[in-house]
Amino acid sequence: MLQAQLQQVRERISHACQRCGRDPSSVTLIGVTKTVSADVVGEAIQLGLTDLGENRVQEAQAKRQALGFKLQASDSSVQPVACSLQPVRWHLIGHLQRNKVKLAIELFDVIHSVDSLELVNELDRQAAQRGTRVDILVQVNVSGEATKFGCAPQEVAPLAHAINRMAHLRFIGLMTMAPFSDHAEAARPYFRRLRTLRDDVVSSFQLPASSLCLSMGMSGDFEVAIEEGADFVRIGTAIFGGRGQGARDAGQET
Repeated sequence: MLQAQLQQVRERISHACQRCGRDPSSVTLIGVTKTVSADVVGEAIQLGLTDLGENRVQEAQAKRQALGFKLQASDSSVQPVACSLQPVRWHLIGHLQRNKVKLAIELFDVIHSVDSLELVNELDRQAAQRGTRVDILVQVNVSGEATKFGCAPQEVAPLAHAINRMAHLRFIGLMTMAPFSDHAEAARPYFRRLRTLRDDVVSSFQLPASSLCLSMGMSGDFEVAIEEGADFVRIGTAIFGGRGQGARDAGQET
């Protein structure tokens, strides 16, 4: 079942790219493994899933230990001890507390949920102590929902400027979550808004158009996100099955 569901998601990504004239290889599928057992995650890796997303630092730590991954002291892709598993990239997509930053830097290759100057400063400090450079995305609350984390749209530019002054952080894009809806099209204005914010930052910094990524789109709306320019899609339920309404209501990735 897992193989069929993963293949179906890949086909849907490919079809969405075809509809909007994009190369499917330009979209990275992040399999969201929150509450998924280590055994199932290992099976997904063996099926070719190369990017894994976790919401909580401690859950990722336990899962990696169960899978036999070892920590690296650099920002290279983490290698599994077990030769049967290919290297993967670990993405932190849930809210990051400042007291978890040190461990997060050890565990994750990419952090999608940076939303304050205080967090930026702590990430840079801990990365400097570790002698590494961390790839980060700024999380933006484009919907303005009180239940969602993320900075306000008007805070994106100041945060981007602050990150670019940090020697141990690499600003690679923006992340958002659209409000929950039974209709995928309802998410389009929010994804379009994030793309506009990205374009504004690119213009302000005089960067190449492709230099900043967009992390947006989940199981119910990722095809719309791809049409609006998503580079990372974060998909859990469509690959691993449902985990209950409570996770979505709490603003977690599905």
